[in-house]
Amino acid sequence: MTDVVFRSDKAAEQVEAQYRQVLDQWPVPKSELRIPTRQGSTFVLACGPEDAPPVVLLHGSQANSAAWMPDVTLWSSKFRLLAVDMIGEAGLSARVRPDLDTDAHALWLDDVFEGLGIRAARLVGTSLGGWLALDYASRRPSAVQALALICPAGIGRQKNFLLKAAPLLLLGPWGKRKIREKVFGPAPSELPAEMQLMADLMQTVGRAIKPRVVKLPQLTDEQLGQLDMPILTIVGGRDVLLDSRDTRVRLERSVPHAEICFIEDGYHFLPNQSQRIMEFLQRTVEPAKG
Repeated sequence: MTDVVFRSDKAAEQVEAQYRQVLDQWPVPKSELRIPTRQGSTFVLACGPEDAPPVVLLHGSQANSAAWMPDVTLWSSKFRLLAVDMIGEAGLSARVRPDLDTDAHALWLDDVFEGLGIRAARLVGTSLGGWLALDYASRRPSAVQALALICPAGIGRQKNFLLKAAPLLLLGPWGKRKIREKVFGPAPSELPAEMQLMADLMQTVGRAIKPRVVKLPQLTDEQLGQLDMPILTIVGGRDVLLDSRDTRVRLERSVPHAEICFIEDGYHFLPNQSQRIMEFLQRTVEPAKG
């Protein structure tokens, strides 16, 4: 059977080996869970107090739960974090890619929630994970207590970045570096050791994975208007993949209660948002009843 996720078994093995190296550096105690679902096995990293409010973390495309490593120390101090490797991506979950314009992913998350023993949770999603969070909130509003979205797909117009990037692919390593800079911003001159492991993993993923070349479904104005849970959306004005200004306009029009943080010089990758999201999540926790 053709692998819809990785270019080869060897590529998949290399990604898993480097992913394991990153997980060995996880900054807080964690447990690794395998949840059976109708789409196959789903890998979940759990950390934080077991009796704390649950927060489900949904990473973006061409990534895995290693993406949350810079955030988990702070967030796990107050919340039970459940970082889910999305099916069809570069993690340890099933290598399947059901259509995005059906309820397949919502049904899959139903199984994940049931396997984790949770009925409702706060969701934090970035990029494709933001779309996944929005899709689930639209279809299962009672299961979503709040949404924190970082450069989410599913609201603003999806840009055709591939057309602009194609000529750069012909220019070898220099061209690929320029593509990365357009998406993620200029790379820092030096990274801490644990962050270098993550950067190396992401480079390996970029070579190993088959990217999704699809138009992502957008929520309608009516669907957006029905989202009544607390929402924080953080977007970058220099995002080359998604139209952040369109995201802001549509949210302001259809979801007036949503908090919008528009970072004018931000790219599709927006680091250092841990504190902002932590403050939002804490505001959504109901005060203890006396």
